[in-house]
Amino acid sequence: MLTDPAALDVQGLSHAFGARTVLKDVSFQVRPGEFCALLGLNGAGKTTLFALITRLYDRRVGSISVFGHDVRSDAIAALADLGVVFQQPTLDLDLTVEQNLLYHAALHGFSPAAARPRIEEELTRARLIDRRADRVRMLSGGQKRRVELARALVHRPRLLLLDEPTAGLDIESRRFLLNHVRELCRTTGLGVLWATHLIEEAADAQIVVLHQGRVLSTGNETSVTRDAAATDLDDAFSRLTRKQAA
Repeated sequence: MLTDPAALDVQGLSHAFGARTVLKDVSFQVRPGEFCALLGLNGAGKTTLFALITRLYDRRVGSISVFGHDVRSDAIAALADLGVVFQQPTLDLDLTVEQNLLYHAALHGFSPAAARPRIEEELTRARLIDRRADRVRMLSGGQKRRVELARALVHRPRLLLLDEPTAGLDIESRRFLLNHVRELCRTTGLGVLWATHLIEEAADAQIVVLHQGRVLSTGNETSVTRDAAATDLDDAFSRLTRKQAA
């Protein structure tokens, strides 16, 4: 019986910088419409994993595919289905909000006429339509993050990667971003890999616990907690990472 391919399928992925191993035999999947939290401390290997998925780095061991398209051998098709919000800001501060999104759309082959309705839709969802003509440097940190999210969605990807997207944001901005992305999963079937070190952002999600380059546990909050013989997800994460360190 045929089944639809995973939004993201990572199998047996390892990576090293010289003699230092950063990822070791990492395997997991993200299904369409699924919000998956990649939960790990700083230095766990989350950013390196994102760099491999997006082809900023080239893998040497293992496989990565996006909706069945291998990111190495079929990179154009794989990356066309992928939207990314990196940990470090990448907006041009001297361009307007709309100009930043138009430039991104052009990279994906959209004319300004074709891109503008999509830009309007995403900025409306992000509650930034009234700031479309403002230069990005005039926005708050939370608003800039929302622009980055809108930009990542303009070409209508089916998989979205977010690397520590709430870092440095206030509570309200964090809540808006998290709720917005979860709603997109529910309403559009978007698959999401959300990298975080914050336990509360992984609540009620599919979870991949990554520590020192290894996957220690996968599953929903209940199964990860149960398998770690813990009382809650916070306790489970502490037990898993302490055991690995030992």
